[in-house]
Parts: sequence; C-alpha cells; structure tokens
Amino acid sequence: MTEVITERKAADKKLVYTVTIPIRWGDMDALGHVNNTVYFRFMEQARIEWLAMMGCLPDENGNGAVIVNAHCTFKKPLKYPDQVEVCTYIAALGRTSFETIQEMRSVNGGYTLYAEGGAKVVWVDRQTEKATAVPEAIRQKFNELKQAGRRRRT
Repeated sequence: MTEVITERKAADKKLVYTVTIPIRWGDMDALGHVNNTVYFRFMEQARIEWLAMMGCLPDENGNGAVIVNAHCTFKKPLKYPDQVEVCTYIAALGRTSFETIQEMRSVNGGYTLYAEGGAKVVWVDRQTEKATAVPEAIRQKFNELKQAGRRRRT
C-alpha cells in the first residue's frame, strides 16, 4: 500500500535544493508538450544533484537511495522552448526513509506551478537488500532547516 503525503507532512517540508533545467525539443510528445515521463526525469535529476551535493550518493559499501513510490500531479503542460525550475523539499524524515516533495515551475511562464510530485526514498544496504539508517548529512540538514524555521517564527 502506498502512503500519500498528508497535509501535516507537507507542512513540515524543508526546501533543500533548487535547479533550473532546460526543456529540450525531444522532451515533447506528439501533442507538442513535455511528455509525462520527462517530469519524472526532471524530479530525478534534481534529487540526484541534491544527493550528490550532500555527499550521499551510494557509498563504498553500496548503500544508497532507493525510490519505493513516486508520483506526479500535472497542472499545466510544459512546452519547448522553456526552462523548468525544480524545487526539492524533504519531509517526514524517519530512521530509514524520507519523503521528497518537488515543485516544477515554468521559467517563461513567470514561475507558475506546472506540476508537483515526489517520492518516498528509503536508504538501503545493497548487500543485505534491507533498509538502513538515512545518512547523518541528510538528517543534520533536515534538522538544521527545521530549527531555522522555528527561529523565524518567534
């Protein structure tokens, strides 16, 4: 059974990374807008860039991120030529998993929200194929952002 991100989890989301990705001519489908599969590629690219920036790509033991659920809600069709800004948030940090929430906005469209989605990420020991602890770098970043959010409200 898949878990839907609740409003409470979404309220706890913390912005961790933003990237602008060019839309290529080949990203479009026969209807002249970006194919739905490409939105998942945009989210993947942003997620991988963020994990690399955090130093959390698979380690020497092969431990790394595995996506167990991914989703996307398409609000407006992206079209070429344009760029898409992908904002990546993390939420619902657990011992072995966390949620990513991603917003995709058209740069030419005035940064209007065109799609939103995300994925549940589980950290896995590739040798045992079992969940293992989320890297400390991710946990620390999430907690720093959480503390910063609390300080701003006071």
